[in-house]
Amino acid sequence: MKSESASYRSLFAINNIPLVLGAACMSRLASRMFTLVIILYALSRFGSPELAGWLTFAAIAPGLLISPVSGAFLDRIGAHRSVVVDMIVSALLIMGLVLVEKLQLASQATVLLLVGVYSLTSPLSAAGIRTLLPRLVQTTDLDRINAVDTAIYAAVDVLGPALAGVLFSFFGGMATFSVIAVAYGIAAFCMYPIQLPQQSTHHTGSIWRQTWDGITLVVRQPTLRGLAVSYSLYQMTWGALVIVVPVIVGLHFSSPASERITGMLWAIVGISGGAGALVVGRFRTMGRERAVMAIGMAATAVASWPIATYFGPAGVVIGLVVAGIAVGPIDVGLLTLRQRRTDPSKLGRVLSVSMSLNLSGFPIGSAIAGLLVSVSPGATFLFAAVTTALAALLVSLIPAD
Repeated sequence: MKSESASYRSLFAINNIPLVLGAACMSRLASRMFTLVIILYALSRFGSPELAGWLTFAAIAPGLLISPVSGAFLDRIGAHRSVVVDMIVSALLIMGLVLVEKLQLASQATVLLLVGVYSLTSPLSAAGIRTLLPRLVQTTDLDRINAVDTAIYAAVDVLGPALAGVLFSFFGGMATFSVIAVAYGIAAFCMYPIQLPQQSTHHTGSIWRQTWDGITLVVRQPTLRGLAVSYSLYQMTWGALVIVVPVIVGLHFSSPASERITGMLWAIVGISGGAGALVVGRFRTMGRERAVMAIGMAATAVASWPIATYFGPAGVVIGLVVAGIAVGPIDVGLLTLRQRRTDPSKLGRVLSVSMSLNLSGFPIGSAIAGLLVSVSPGATFLFAAVTTALAALLVSLIPAD
């Protein structure tokens, strides 16, 4: 049932919320732009698709590997300070990349090193912002703040690559990197003046012990374990769709129309996801997160098979719209349920471990889809449907409140 007070205007009136969301928007926009610009830079500067692939790997993998340690560090020094550290370090490293290029010292090894170091602090803000937001609102407002958080992600997924491509094409790589560094600086500027009460929990023991505690907590706690496994399976579905959708579009349209249509389809997915999140955020989903997630995952399964499989290009479009709309409610339910059932003093390490496990499903789904799509695109859609249907089943098995 919709609450009379469930307005986003009242949410933005809460102290510090506009600053944190502003920092989230700028930092995520910068990160999304950087992911594309580093590829364009490698291709234009070194003419190496292989380097582009390794740079993409270096921008993500080291951070994922170290994320459990980052989570313990986040709980130890606080989410606010952790986000500021990441924003400042990211801005400095990107400006360092600009500097070595200006001094004609840029080599493939140097760029790889800078990008790899850049990745190491990324989990601090990725988990830090989502650790900080629950501390700023009442428990009854978790679904709304998570809806706004999810909508920001969706908007950035659409805007980031488009803005990066335009800036790179008109002004070149160094100017675009400078814009990204400034965006990180603005994010740090938004976060710096925030004053939060100190948490009463005193963290004892080594950071390595706290890291291990975070891992074991996710593995042993039924809710956290169920969310990690089910959402990883759900991400396998999107990993498969990323591969099969361009193939299907390419079968019906020739280049360059196929590339433009593929880009438009993913923009539609992003917009649909943001809209779905904002709509579900207006309703009190607390205590019903499992049902919301399971319904969204079931809808994604049907959208993948049979809709996208048997109804041609129109079916693909309809299927992606349905799956895109379902993204918002699924993510809001995931965030709210995980926040409610986690000790606030351990939320940073839990989020870091969980987010790494969740992201692991995407490349696995893409790898399997790469093998299936050459045999049968329909089989790839079926694989996507089966994984997300299984995810829905596992979500429904998570213990109730």
